[in-house]
Amino acid sequence: MKKIVVFSILFLFVAFGKANAQVDQSPEIGVIEHLGEKLPLDLKFVNEKFETVTLRQLIDKPTIMSFVYFDCPGLCSPLLEGVGDVIQKTDLELGKDYQVITISFNFRDTPEKAKDKKKKFIERYAKGKGNGWIFLTTDSTTIFKITDAVGYKTKAVGLDFVHPSAIVAVSPSGLITRYLYGITFLPIDFKMSILEAGKEQPRPTIQKVLLMCYTYDPQGQRYSLDVLKIAGLLMIFFILVFVIVYLIKPKKKIQN
Repeated sequence: MKKIVVFSILFLFVAFGKANAQVDQSPEIGVIEHLGEKLPLDLKFVNEKFETVTLRQLIDKPTIMSFVYFDCPGLCSPLLEGVGDVIQKTDLELGKDYQVITISFNFRDTPEKAKDKKKKFIERYAKGKGNGWIFLTTDSTTIFKITDAVGYKTKAVGLDFVHPSAIVAVSPSGLITRYLYGITFLPIDFKMSILEAGKEQPRPTIQKVLLMCYTYDPQGQRYSLDVLKIAGLLMIFFILVFVIVYLIKPKKKIQN
């Protein structure tokens, strides 16, 4: 019986390791968190004012970064609306306490498009605070470098892209400190990510744990519940409970 218990424990470690490996494998589309890593700050971009700038010049305070493309028919506008909405709801001041940088991951996007997109969202969500929300475009090589540094994985489909929906908190020194997922954000999460960035403190998010139970659906451009993952995790849990109960259960003495 002891051999069975030992085999069960070994099986659990192997199975749990494979489950973790499945979560941590590099996805074709999605986000691989690079918490605690620094951005390549010398990458060059063009802002909505047609000026060439580097991240080193721009990032001088806690920064929320978002990645979109300006002709996106799906997630991008809802994501920016979610950012704009939480900007209005937080008691931190845009442009003073923090800033937002939106980077297009489509090399075809131009500073003219960035200017139009910025005007739309500034007028609606951050009127009078335009300097606090910066829109950037750049070439394909730089796009690859910045998205790779952040762990933001996209896939071109014709002239469009399949991509995840997330924002990234970055410290004044360029350190990645938090990821927030989805298209809407709680003011408390948004505020805490900014405060942590200001303190240069990387913090994991519970949403990363939830991804163990979800799979990204490229066609629907959303995360959906993965029944197989959940069933596997439950099976591992119940086997573990059985093994623990067997090990701690007092053995009955055989009476002569």
